[in-house]
Amino acid sequence: MTALDEQLGCDTSDMLTIHALFRRAYTDAPVLVRGVAGGDVARARAVAAHVREVSQALHHHHQGEDTLLWERLEQRAPACALHVGLMRAQHAATAAQLGALLEALPRWESAADVAERESVAGALDAIRDTLLEHLGQEETAILPTAATVMTQREWGALHEHGMAAVPRDRLLLQLGWILEVVPADERAGWLRANLPAPARLAWHLVGRRRFAEHRAHVYGV
Repeated sequence: MTALDEQLGCDTSDMLTIHALFRRAYTDAPVLVRGVAGGDVARARAVAAHVREVSQALHHHHQGEDTLLWERLEQRAPACALHVGLMRAQHAATAAQLGALLEALPRWESAADVAERESVAGALDAIRDTLLEHLGQEETAILPTAATVMTQREWGALHEHGMAAVPRDRLLLQLGWILEVVPADERAGWLRANLPAPARLAWHLVGRRRFAEHRAHVYGV
């Protein structure tokens, strides 16, 4: 069975949760960096590790869209080509900004120098600004089209690509960050809809406590 032998149409709402995750991460990250006192190497290393992890996640997320999404949309919805071109350009801009960030991070975390701190924070500001514009435009111009011209299996491949990049020992921490952007009164339902029973049990028995400790380490509280 080929993709187009399947029923077209898919639920793209999971992307809204991922976008919320990146909005939160990149809104908070410059604040976290600027909150590190000059010379506090231990704190700089903790924040830098978090920044590096979310940056790798963003890079992999964009890589998945570049590989699995844009060409299909251009072929099946030619009217969407201009929007796809904008998405590609924004991805390229973000990739360059991520490169500048990852170049600046080691210089800052090695000594927690104040000038290097602002280089890192400024790089994060630039990524945040590009990303906030990009995510909003993707939600209005791309997701509605994808929902009509892609199959659920094709859309699911994006999720599988994203999960493949998360190291096994970081899965529960990643789940914690996701749950933070799910409204509190919807979290139980989200867990039931997205995780099998063994994974939900692992979250309640181990993951919730491990994430709370990790979050406190990152945010310094």
